[in-house]
Amino acid sequence: MSFTIQNALISVENGYESADVRVVDNCISAIAPNNPPSNSSPYQSSRQGETIIDGKNKLLLPGFVNAHTHSSEMWQRGIIPPLPLELWLAQLYDFTPLEPEQIYLSALGTAVETLLSGGTSVVDHLVLIPGQELETIAAAVRAYQEIGIRAFIGPLIQDQSLTAGMPAGDGGLEHAAYIRSAKATLELMESAIKQFHNPEKGVNILLAPTGIQLCSDDLFEGCIELSDRYNLCRHAHLLETSAQKQLADEKYGCSAVQHLQKIGYLSPRTSLAHCVWLEDSDIAIMLETGATVVHNPLSNLRLGSGIAPILKYRQAGVNVSFGCDGAASNDSQDLLEAIKIGSILHNVTDLDYRHWITPRQSVEMASLGGAKGLNVADEMGSLTVGKKADFVLYDLTSLSLLPRTDPIGLLILGRPTNAVDSVWVNGKQIVGEGKVKTIDVDALRRELFDRSQWSSKRQSPVVGEIEAHYRQVMKLPIGD
Repeated sequence: MSFTIQNALISVENGYESADVRVVDNCISAIAPNNPPSNSSPYQSSRQGETIIDGKNKLLLPGFVNAHTHSSEMWQRGIIPPLPLELWLAQLYDFTPLEPEQIYLSALGTAVETLLSGGTSVVDHLVLIPGQELETIAAAVRAYQEIGIRAFIGPLIQDQSLTAGMPAGDGGLEHAAYIRSAKATLELMESAIKQFHNPEKGVNILLAPTGIQLCSDDLFEGCIELSDRYNLCRHAHLLETSAQKQLADEKYGCSAVQHLQKIGYLSPRTSLAHCVWLEDSDIAIMLETGATVVHNPLSNLRLGSGIAPILKYRQAGVNVSFGCDGAASNDSQDLLEAIKIGSILHNVTDLDYRHWITPRQSVEMASLGGAKGLNVADEMGSLTVGKKADFVLYDLTSLSLLPRTDPIGLLILGRPTNAVDSVWVNGKQIVGEGKVKTIDVDALRRELFDRSQWSSKRQSPVVGEIEAHYRQVMKLPIGD
């Protein structure tokens, strides 16, 4: 398969230029100043058997990476009340989807929203249905392969129960045994790797323990061994809340970052979501080990977790990417929204405006930064000859990208709507003229509508059981 995008606007060091971008065998083979034919039609004309695509008045950028999400949360978006993470999780787990078909549909929905907001890859920290773990992964794999997005699936694993994720404080809670041991969980993961890991078909399996709050060292160390043996990336949540920082002090007598470094979990193949509560010494360890921070600004605000010190990470040289997080802690999978908030939020954390994130830096973080965190920066993440054809055309005549000023500034600092014209993943066109071409999105909408119902309130029994302890250890008033 070969095609050329003609007369597209691309970013260069000192501004923009129009160029022709040629793709051969799913990779970028040439980027050159253009000579567009005057009689070409936008999507269907061909020259000597090659498809010619009109890129005039369109901005071509590398595809972004939605570097941390939980697709199954789509079923609960908009309904969980304002709660901190530890109580929010109880609400989430009490109403987790229990059918693989729901996993399939929500993975499709996550992919559609990611594609239509500039993403070509998604990292799905996938919540598993108890007793149907491999069926859960299979459902997500089926969805991502059908739609054609590049998928990095990290089955969310743990070996400790929910209450273990809270600091003990002076009293503590009794923790029920978790449904699976670390050994059984690692055996499950090896089965998943052998069955589903297939980068050539766009599906990558990650080793992804949920985090220090719900995982033993046995589980972390087993994930290290599997990732090394199969050359896979690692993923986890890290210090999302101040409660987790307090818990790490109780469990380890040192910071969570120091402990993960000690057991060998941190590496250039490791990406860590949130990283809100790191100290300067932790940042130095992140740089030393080459681990990536995945910034999830919207969920951090939604759950009151805090503002991650992203400017400090960037100044130190730590790689940073962007994620939407799950659609019930952000309530959206709009990657452009996450990038905007995740960029300008930090203007209030540092008075020195020379440290603030520019729109072009945001684009690089969302594309190349995401690729680095997944150990594929040599294959994607920039418009570079030889890299995979994972890129996006934005329609610069869209009302939300007008009037004509700085195209990347309009995209990142504005509120783009219907701005994505076309998306290619591995050289295959997934979106054309603003519409997903590979699946029936109207049928997906009907399925999501028919399988859900309007609701405004639900009562979580677990929240009632643990709220008093949470308020005690967080030094919040316990009475009404």
